[in-house]
Amino acid sequence: MKLSEMREKTIDELKNQVVDWKKDLFNYRLQLSTHKLENTALISKTKRLIAQAKTVIKEKAAATK
Repeated sequence: MKLSEMREKTIDELKNQVVDWKKDLFNYRLQLSTHKLENTALISKTKRLIAQAKTVIKEKAAATK
């Protein structure tokens, strides 16, 4: 998901997406520890998506105040 797409979503949608990405990240780490994860870049990409979504959530929250 691109940053511009994130900015179009509501805060609730972004929070739900962050929860989903955290579940994915947990699964990727499990797969990594059992040597079943082929694309290790998924971990860093997922972390980056979570951080970007949290940043957009804070921006939107600050804009509504």
